[in-house]
Amino acid sequence: MGISTVRALAHATSLLVKAGVNEINSAKTARAIVTSDVWGNPSHGLMRLPFYLQRLTQGGVNPKAELKIVSEFGSTISLDGQDGLGHWQLLDGAVIGVDKAKQHGISLVSISNSSHCGALGVYLYPALDAKMISMIFTNGPAVMPAVGGNSPILSTSPIACAIPSNPSMIVDLSTSAVARGKIASAAKAGGSIPQGWAVDEKGEAITDAKQALMGMLAPLGGAKGFALGLMVESLSAGLSGGALSRAVPDMFNPDDDKKVQGISHTVITINPASIGKDSKDGLDGLAASITASGGRLPGSKRVSPNNLGSGEITLADAVISDLNSWSQKLGLENIS
Repeated sequence: MGISTVRALAHATSLLVKAGVNEINSAKTARAIVTSDVWGNPSHGLMRLPFYLQRLTQGGVNPKAELKIVSEFGSTISLDGQDGLGHWQLLDGAVIGVDKAKQHGISLVSISNSSHCGALGVYLYPALDAKMISMIFTNGPAVMPAVGGNSPILSTSPIACAIPSNPSMIVDLSTSAVARGKIASAAKAGGSIPQGWAVDEKGEAITDAKQALMGMLAPLGGAKGFALGLMVESLSAGLSGGALSRAVPDMFNPDDDKKVQGISHTVITINPASIGKDSKDGLDGLAASITASGGRLPGSKRVSPNNLGSGEITLADAVISDLNSWSQKLGLENIS
């Protein structure tokens, strides 16, 4: 079903406000969520909002959380998220990263005690708007085993990177064979998944989406994918001292709704202007070489979260039903 982007943003914001989040942070979170739907990535879009609302109302997410400074030293800063929503917290962290990179040329922002933040690519735009490079890492519930292992150690361990070339390039991917949200979407639709996405504790392939959601995800490219995931875990939870992925509660498990996740995010921001004028020429040349070869620039079709337009997004009937159910619970009219 088609829903206008404007309507989706307003309704998602209202639902979050009704769940206790202040207006400003609700609007930031709603925009991050709806951006995924606009990008054609519904697995991290409004499909997830009912899970966030459930956790907000059950105690798994603190609606009144603030970002508190734990320590600050030159170009680095450590923040405590007080178990709040990851979306607005990571966005604010990205903005802080840009401010510090303007002063120091490079910055690192570490956020602990946070929650799931959706698609990492959303939070690259403060850096892109400032013509800076950004790298973002986060962790989550353990779903990925080591190669040869029989239990999950790492989360999907996503990586995002913004490259301020003209046009800009965006890398945004999980280091597991597939993002878990895609399996969640298939599970909600009662469907199956391709072989190679998920395995059980014996290493055997799982194709039933609901079973796979509680199973393990294969690393992207085998040992190389696990190694990249290990780097992500080290740069997020390992660096912050937050919960390692094996200790992070699962937002898709109703038994964990009352448990805070303790997720960590890390943002590294680099100001190319601090390196020299040749940096921009090199990045532009790299982008141009990809286009000239007939290749597609990563992220080239994405619109900025700050300019989502007035078009429509398409939501599955099951997502509409869930959103309407929460609208009724929280005293709002249905989204559709």
